[in-house]
Amino acid sequence: MTSTGTPARQLVGIDVGGTFTDFVWWVDGRLIVHKIPTTPADQSRAVVAGLEALGVAPGAPVVHGTTVATNALLERRGARTALVTTEGFADVLAIGRQDRPHLYRLSQERPPPLVPAAWRFEVPERLDHHGRVLIPLDEAAVERLAARLREEAVESVAVVLLFSFRAPAHERRIGTLLRERCPGLAVSLSSDILPEYREYERTATTVASAYVQPLVARYLTRLGRALGTRSLRVMQSNGGTIGAGQAAAQAARLVLSGPAGGVVGAMAVAARAMQTATPHLITFDMGGTSTDVALCPGAVPHTAESVIDGVPLRLPAVDIHTVGAGGGSIARVDAGGVLRVGPESAGADPGPVCYGRGGTAPTVTDANLVLGRLHPGQFLAAGEDPAAGEASGRTSAPPASPARPLRLDPDAAHAALARLGERLGRSAEAAALGVLRVANATMERALRRVSVERGHDPAAHVLVPFGGAGPLHACDLAAALGIRRVLVPPNPGVLSALGLLLADVVYDASQAVLRDAAALVADPSPLRDAVEALRADVCAVLEPAGTGRRDAPGVVLSAGLDLRYAGQSYELEVPLALPVTGDHVSQAVSAFHEAHARRYGHARPEAPVEVVTLRVRGTVPGLPLDLPQEPPAGTDAGVARLGTHPVWFGDNGPTPTPGYDRARLRHGHRFEGPAIVFQYDTTVVVPPGWAARVDAWRNLWVERQERRP
Repeated sequence: MTSTGTPARQLVGIDVGGTFTDFVWWVDGRLIVHKIPTTPADQSRAVVAGLEALGVAPGAPVVHGTTVATNALLERRGARTALVTTEGFADVLAIGRQDRPHLYRLSQERPPPLVPAAWRFEVPERLDHHGRVLIPLDEAAVERLAARLREEAVESVAVVLLFSFRAPAHERRIGTLLRERCPGLAVSLSSDILPEYREYERTATTVASAYVQPLVARYLTRLGRALGTRSLRVMQSNGGTIGAGQAAAQAARLVLSGPAGGVVGAMAVAARAMQTATPHLITFDMGGTSTDVALCPGAVPHTAESVIDGVPLRLPAVDIHTVGAGGGSIARVDAGGVLRVGPESAGADPGPVCYGRGGTAPTVTDANLVLGRLHPGQFLAAGEDPAAGEASGRTSAPPASPARPLRLDPDAAHAALARLGERLGRSAEAAALGVLRVANATMERALRRVSVERGHDPAAHVLVPFGGAGPLHACDLAAALGIRRVLVPPNPGVLSALGLLLADVVYDASQAVLRDAAALVADPSPLRDAVEALRADVCAVLEPAGTGRRDAPGVVLSAGLDLRYAGQSYELEVPLALPVTGDHVSQAVSAFHEAHARRYGHARPEAPVEVVTLRVRGTVPGLPLDLPQEPPAGTDAGVARLGTHPVWFGDNGPTPTPGYDRARLRHGHRFEGPAIVFQYDTTVVVPPGWAARVDAWRNLWVERQERRP
């Protein structure tokens, strides 16, 4: 579909992954999907190429999920960053928390700090724990520091002073002086990024933001120029979008940008399919380089602190666990003769061997192709008949473009797996089965990490697979976890991009409180004043951001408190009803006792409770997922039946397996496994012992069959 003018209602979601960049174009109630290889050297090139291939109108707003911040942290290729802190506290980053990630490992090495010791600078100044000045700021020392930063060609500075969350004047003055003396220097203040208690986490988070900020700012500026008049919003780690300017200023908020969109999209699809606002599901997002999983017990899970490659980030984020297993994960035999898969990935360039772009190391995608689970003629090509997509009035593949179809090379994949098999003493097919089993074991551990290890029974949840490779592996993983139902969305390969369209515009603000809860019950005015101050900050950010919708409502505020028993080291967040009253604070304290009992198995209602942090979230609702239901079309899926080809499901050899064109599957159609379902953006494997049905919203439910005696 090519647009010659700007439709009345349209929005484009663009999610950049390690292998493919995904597009979902919502135009006048219709969704058009597209995939194009990612351009790692400059992600904006793929973004612009995809928009041009689709023919999107110049004025269409864009919502974007990016991995620029994530990759900068993982690959340690951020800006040349310095830390400015209170005299005597330059080693906070190096000291950290002295925790042991592996309790019984005798020799452990922590990743090096993002700022080397030579660039951790101290300035004379000091506040007490109430924010009162003990030692005035030495501005002459700041002047000397500015000269040193220019000499060292430092690109970005994190300013983190002791107790600045109580009184930020010294930090702001340092920021002003450095910007005046060092034009072009990026300056991040902890009082802006994270005005909260805990020195190490505040320092580490501000440093991480400073470390990625120049890269993110340059990328978003470059992308903004390429997009021209289109408005741009960016997905944050918290599952909400924000304007590009604010995203560039606080870049650490983007570290889980893409994966967060997938969880939002999965929850929206599951809520509609299961006819409940609180579906219980496990999301399974398998892309080209990694797999992201999350357990959603009726809502999108959030956490106040996450860790990315050893770097703690104390910012609101969707609670996602990531492992290095994806379609591009490289399989190899180690020195001990053991088969390993990942975390190294072939990425988008050169990609798997079967892409024919110069790759030589076998990958998970190559293994799936050798086993017949992928078909060379159906990869990024299902739904080739335009009528198949148009008939539904819902989704379709894009118009023909030079980027597709990508025809896979099964001979190259077989040769690569044969070489791997020689080292294992096995055939190419046996080696391919081994690759899938190792990759599945890695992903199964991730799924257990977010479910079993947290006291949740996976069998009580629905598994929602997405990403380009998720539906290929979903049923095998569900069987290993005892999950009986798998919900495959209509366009799982681009679900994260769809989630970007559906996400609310969100901004989170926080402020340290550190007061006795009983005192705030008696006199809630300090908390009320703090809420008003944060409300002003949140609205100042959100109101200009907008949603790209003409009918968008205003900002909706919500609040929460981080509470702990006096003397405890860590807190639990509970909701705080607005407006702030003594009764509402008392209700929050009661909710804390209940949450403590759920988390730790006990509570102490008689013990004093401390309010550590106030959190305020502003939300502008995003695009509603209001596509109409499809009328039943009977149960016979024969109209979608394709040919039969051999597929390996185990060690006993190939099984003749029918294929189905998902673009022709309709509401009510049913079929039993083994089967392979082909569609433009992914391939769905329905193993023996499983059956599939299509619901009114074109979701594919794959359910394990009861074994007959």
